Amino acid sequence: MRKVFLLIFGVVAFVFNANGQNSSSQLFRATHKYLKIPIKNGAPKRQVELWLKNDRLRWFDAELADSSYDWIAYLDIEQWKGQELKLIAKDSHKNIGVLNPVIQSNSDSTADIYSEAGRGQFHFSAKRGWLNDPNGLVFFNGQYHLFFQHNPYGTNWGNMHWGHAVSADLVHWKELGEALYPEESGVMFSGGAVIDSANSSGLDPHGSEKPMILFYTAAEKSWKQGLAYSLDGRKFEKLPSHILDKITTGNRDPKVIWHEASKHWVLVLYVEEQNEQHTMQIFTSKDMKVWAFASKIEGGKGNDRYLFECPELFELAVDGNPKNKKWVLTGANSQYAIGEFDGKSFRPELERQFSQYGRDYYAAQTFSNEPSGRRVEIGWWRTHTNQNASAFNQSMSIPMELTLKRTEKGIRLFREPVTELKKLRKEKRSIGKTKIIASMPDLFQDFRAELAEMNLVIEPRNAKNIQINVRGLAIHYNVLTEELVVDNVRAHVPLRHQKLSLKLFVDRTGLELFAQHGEIYMPINYNFDRNNFGYAIKSGNGEAILETAELYTLQSIWPR
Repeated sequence: MRKVFLLIFGVVAFVFNANGQNSSSQLFRATHKYLKIPIKNGAPKRQVELWLKNDRLRWFDAELADSSYDWIAYLDIEQWKGQELKLIAKDSHKNIGVLNPVIQSNSDSTADIYSEAGRGQFHFSAKRGWLNDPNGLVFFNGQYHLFFQHNPYGTNWGNMHWGHAVSADLVHWKELGEALYPEESGVMFSGGAVIDSANSSGLDPHGSEKPMILFYTAAEKSWKQGLAYSLDGRKFEKLPSHILDKITTGNRDPKVIWHEASKHWVLVLYVEEQNEQHTMQIFTSKDMKVWAFASKIEGGKGNDRYLFECPELFELAVDGNPKNKKWVLTGANSQYAIGEFDGKSFRPELERQFSQYGRDYYAAQTFSNEPSGRRVEIGWWRTHTNQNASAFNQSMSIPMELTLKRTEKGIRLFREPVTELKKLRKEKRSIGKTKIIASMPDLFQDFRAELAEMNLVIEPRNAKNIQINVRGLAIHYNVLTEELVVDNVRAHVPLRHQKLSLKLFVDRTGLELFAQHGEIYMPINYNFDRNNFGYAIKSGNGEAILETAELYTLQSIWPR
């Protein structure tokens, strides 16, 4: 027979269960916008629940601080102002109190947050907590919306919500808070977003607005696909029932597009079948609420991650020719196929291609409804940003425009930084056509920057290798093998017209390198020495020519 003992001290109650789990609860009246939750990185995780009478409103695991804390998480409770709420914490390790006293706040303070030593200065990161896959990238009412996998209560993966940030220029972002919270059928895994311009969903009851529609996976419990919508891009309401039932355990990441020729919506879903067979399955719908299976494409198996997770399906003009378009299908590791798509079936013509050869770039997604018609991508960049008492972890890449271009090997996907990033440029140093030899004074000796953009065109001539040093990080180009090596990451980069074109973006947490006008993309997560702002270039075993160099110092995107 289980024994339960209840001890009450004022408004705090402690419960001791025979199974060894302790819990405590506290009643309080919601008077402000946020409940402040003190976090101590590395402390034992405790189960925290927020209740209104018999309704469980929020629940998550958190490394609650007993005394001193590393940072404060903010739980939005504004919608329950004036009501009495109950906070419960459970812990199997020891008897605990729970936020005694409860502290509330009307402001989500960002003082000193964005100047943290380990935070990238022009790569988006969450104010607080863990971040991974970009979700629901969409343009709506004059703003780019970036949703993302988010743990608001810890700096490691877990408690999956959809965080939300907006930008007018793809560069400067303002975080708005959580858009989607875990539900009884599961936590919020990845998905996409569209704008329902014709209100085909009927989710705007007056027909005067264009609803923003989010698609997500209710993961770890039901594995069903859900739909949430918003008329203002700020407040989101979920449909009471899911739009797709579970196919197999782990099916996830719905990406939805409009197929103009067929006049219907298309949903692409990752589904793992028997024998670890990775597939992308395609469904169609007129209203985004009722979906019919149309076809599937098989990828790799097991550790062969071709067409694994986070599908993307989009159409691009080849060499900018609107009369010659191809469809691109990608998975989370950026490996892609090029082919034809009739609105129901994708027929690959070229498979298993890569244009991304970096380290820890994953789950990239492109924007829907982009106003200029560009295909703009942002990916999760697994940066090494979880440092001691830090309040955040992980970053996004810079935004990039995708294009299809013909090469001697066939049609390939190219990536280049969006032009909006030029807004970050501060001081410029230009170098004209100059010889590069090992014995010369370094051409970059007068350029010093923590944050930098470098645009270089190099003609190797009879040099056997080119070496560029970026704040202590070496970039090697072997002219004979045409191999580019950065921190043991390697890519084959063929010379074009006997020249090597490089574009580099340097931040605190690494660099993103674009070779040969975006034919090769190499994101390298690397924590730079905070005291080394030097840059250098030299050739080995021969003479090379630096044809042009444009070097820029960059400014931070974060408010001070």
